[in-house]
Parts: sequence; C-alpha cells; structure tokens
Amino acid sequence: MTWIAALPMYNITPALALEWRGWLSDVLHKVKPACRIVEPDEELHGFWRRPNLLISQTCGFPLMHGLHEQVQLIATPRFDAPGCDGAHYSSVLVTRANAEFDSLASCRGARAAYNQDDSNSGMNVFRHAVAPHSRAGMFFSAVLRTCSHLGSLQAVADNRADVAAIDCVTFAFVCDELPDLARQVRAIGVTAASPGLPLIASGSVPRATIEALRDALNETLTIRPERAKRLRLQGFSVLPLTDYERIGQLENEARAAGYTRLA
Repeated sequence: MTWIAALPMYNITPALALEWRGWLSDVLHKVKPACRIVEPDEELHGFWRRPNLLISQTCGFPLMHGLHEQVQLIATPRFDAPGCDGAHYSSVLVTRANAEFDSLASCRGARAAYNQDDSNSGMNVFRHAVAPHSRAGMFFSAVLRTCSHLGSLQAVADNRADVAAIDCVTFAFVCDELPDLARQVRAIGVTAASPGLPLIASGSVPRATIEALRDALNETLTIRPERAKRLRLQGFSVLPLTDYERIGQLENEARAAGYTRLA
C-alpha cells in the first residue's frame, strides 16, 4: 500500500503551505514509509476516511461526530499563539477595526460570519459564546457562511459581516503573513477553550508506525528551529479521545440554553 499525507488546515498563504509541506516531508523521511504528500482532491470528510491515510490534520468537531470511529489520534500540536494553552486553543472574536462593538454582548442584532457548519473554532465555540446572550434562539440579524476563516475575516473587513470567531492559531498566522488584513479587524473577546486540531491516521496504520510518527514529529522541530518558529510549533501532546469530549460538552451547553444554531 502506498500511504498518503496532507496538512490542509493552516495553509493560509502559499508560502506558509510550502513550510508545512517541507516539515511534513522531513517527518515522513524519518519514518520512511512509502508515502506521497498530496493535495486533497475531494471533500475533506472523505479524504480523512481514506484507508491509506498515514497522517493528516482534522478539526475536533468532525472527529467527535463519527470520524473517530475510523481514524487514530497521532498527536495534537502545541502552538505558540495567543489563545493557546498547551495543546488547547480558543477562538478570537473579531469585529472591524472601526466598528462600534466592544464586546460580544454588544453585537446583538449584528451580522455574523462563520466558516463551516462542522467547524469547532468557527461555529461550535462561537455558538457556545453567543448562547447566554440569545433570546428564543436568536441573537444576530443575519448569518453568513464563508467556507473559511480567511473568508470570515475578509467578510468582517469588507463590512459584509460584523463579528466572527477565528481559530486563534489561524489568527496568529494572519498577523504574521497577512498583516494588512489583520489591521482591518480587532479582537473583542475569546471563546471557551478545547483541544486543538489533532493529527490523525487511518485505523489501518500499524501501531508501531504511529509511535514512529510521534517520535518524528518532535525530532523534526530541532532540524530547522527557524521553520518551527515560523510554524509556531512548540511540540506535540498525545491526548486521549476523551479529552475531545469537551467539544460535545460545549455543543450541549449551547443547546441546553435553547441556542441550537447560529442565528
């Protein structure tokens, strides 16, 4: 079997994507499987379920909504980014730099943007943050799905939306790589924290290979420390799947408050 690998989650610019690809190549070189780095040519939910997937990165929300039955957790990155605490992360609540809003509570009746329905950082924790302020399941005047965190940031900057929740790691990379966009928005809060985006492998990957991958992840950070710094990688933690139950807890708390969807 020829294995495949891809890191699709934090490629916010082509230059950053090349850094991720180079780091992944070094990881695979240490493990030495027959593996190709690919660009997913299908919807990610299908890609993550490929039986020959050696390593990729997913969001915790789909992980806990069925994906965990078909994959293994390899490790969770620890990022050097505001809003991260070890292997846990939160989302930054942003509005336009010149907007009148100074807190999430002040955004009642405003327009929200979010990336995807199955995103923990862009939808689930956002819903959880809004839930205490909602009335009869409503809070915003309009909600826009943008398909990406960059799309949500651009929607806020372009005055097509007023507030969004952005994965704090993505936001840190935007500040690094796209400072002009970062200057067009400002933070007005943060969401609750949950475990970060895990690296996963197909359930068919041998246990010894999973262990070799874990060793290689940390070893490659010392090969080129300047690359690790640009990727904001501090190391990796091996979290049990039960830690990711926090994501479902946030979902359930919002639902218990009568706020089942962003609205």
